[in-house]
Amino acid sequence: MRALAALSRFVGNTFALWVLLFAVLAFYQPAWFLPIAKGGWIVPLLGLIMFGMGLTLKTEDFREVARQPLRVLIGVLAQFIIMPGLAWLLCKVLNLPAEIAVGVILVGCCPGGTASNVMAWFARGDVALSVAITSVSTLLAPIVTPALIWLLASAWLPVDFGAMFWSIVQVVILPIVLGLLAQRLLGARVRVAVDVLPLVSVFSIVAIVAAVVAASQAKIAESGLLIMAVVVLHNGLGLAMGYAAGQLFGLPLAQRKTLSMEVGMQNSGLGAALASAHFSPLAAVPSALFSVWHNLSGPMLATVFRRMNDPQTAPAKQAAAE
Repeated sequence: MRALAALSRFVGNTFALWVLLFAVLAFYQPAWFLPIAKGGWIVPLLGLIMFGMGLTLKTEDFREVARQPLRVLIGVLAQFIIMPGLAWLLCKVLNLPAEIAVGVILVGCCPGGTASNVMAWFARGDVALSVAITSVSTLLAPIVTPALIWLLASAWLPVDFGAMFWSIVQVVILPIVLGLLAQRLLGARVRVAVDVLPLVSVFSIVAIVAAVVAASQAKIAESGLLIMAVVVLHNGLGLAMGYAAGQLFGLPLAQRKTLSMEVGMQNSGLGAALASAHFSPLAAVPSALFSVWHNLSGPMLATVFRRMNDPQTAPAKQAAAE
């Protein structure tokens, strides 16, 4: 079991590499990964990731909401205003085709991804705040995400709010609740499963990305550069504006780093699942490429953030060291 846990940590630490590798493999060998898409495995795989999230949620994560409600509120509002707004603006300015536009808006309307918590830790941000924002935005997703998609994307394609609401309940809320119940009923025995969760999560998200890329290989070959450019812009602007939102509200450096990661890093697996279920394989491509890109941009930015020190706290730390 120790060897499996060590392998899990290694795979989790090299997450970006595996996502990129299998996205490229799926593009050049789509037949290898098409059974995942055609067999309807995308939604169950996302459910498995969300079940893992439920296993790791703690009472302290929700206490954090009560401890600093204003900062959590700022993070959640920034998440659901900045990324959807940027997505809509990019679609309008670049005059994107309908299916691509819906896909870009869809990933923008998703809650934050759990990878943002890891990046907040690596960047020396406020990890407790990061987990609280991710948890709250995820629990709000069944209502907020379909509402935003309906509001922003229905100009391009019809959006069924009710069907999308039920999809998110099935693939996000129910698995999280089951994970919480398993944690409550099994207690310490869950710890073994938690040790291998990075391995399961990486496998699941890599399989989702590979399936989406394989199913849309021809469309990616035709318009992949355009979609990638939009994804890079969307993610980069989200990271920058998340940090700026923290500055606007006078938050300390650690919280500004956290807001940047929370806003810029989306639950792209949910975006891919919703697009595949309710729109088309092409609409799922922005989510798949977002998953590839933000797992590269996030660590790069976290490395820069890690070297940044708050001028207000640096003298105190130096005095303590002396």
